Amino acid sequence: MRTVGVDLAAEPAKTACAVVEWEAGGARVTALRLGADDGDLVAAADGADRVGIDAPFGWPDAFVEFVVAHHHGAAPTTGPLNTRAARAPLVRRHTDEVVRAETGLIPLSVSADLIAHVALRCSSILRALGVSDRVHGAAAEVYPAAALHTWGLRSRGYKGTANTGVRATLLADLAVAAPWLDLSDFAALCHASDDAVDAVLAALLARAVVLDATGLPSPDMADVAAREGWIHLPRITLAELVAD
Repeated sequence: MRTVGVDLAAEPAKTACAVVEWEAGGARVTALRLGADDGDLVAAADGADRVGIDAPFGWPDAFVEFVVAHHHGAAPTTGPLNTRAARAPLVRRHTDEVVRAETGLIPLSVSADLIAHVALRCSSILRALGVSDRVHGAAAEVYPAAALHTWGLRSRGYKGTANTGVRATLLADLAVAAPWLDLSDFAALCHASDDAVDAVLAALLARAVVLDATGLPSPDMADVAAREGWIHLPRITLAELVAD
């Protein structure tokens, strides 16, 4: 099995892409690069069993409806938007609220934070990959920080050049929790770049998706998730990713 993980940024310079090959009892990072452009991502995805992408796959239904109404000069159906609570349906997807309830982490808002630029790029990549199903498709939306929390590992404070020590601790803890994961020649890159770390984690999460071992939307929210996107949280341990 081969999975791909993408830590997507608005521009290629901050985009990382990892390829992980899986075999009985283990997994090995066979490719990891920074500065991946759209062509690089499409090429890496070719023939992969699943691609995990750390980026929002869609926008909140309420936000889309609001923007369309506003664009056409119609009165918004939301009522006054002068409080954070009133604006919440416009800035949080259903999957964001599920992640917050399960992990305590709050994903960046695709409609009110800079990650909207990432989502715009992601939409074109999904089209290039031929992905129309935003829940069960060939690419899955993942959130490495939430996965780390679920797996009992450090999920905060490891990003940025100022936090290389924290990142080193995270990688050491990951090595203990997943001794079967071989970073091969890319360990130094992971120590130097949180983008590289998140790309590897995204590839691990893609494996969980292949194994049908992530949480899925409830039947009554399936249509919403199909439009807004769905963050796949793992329902198995790191050890179970390579269990027979």
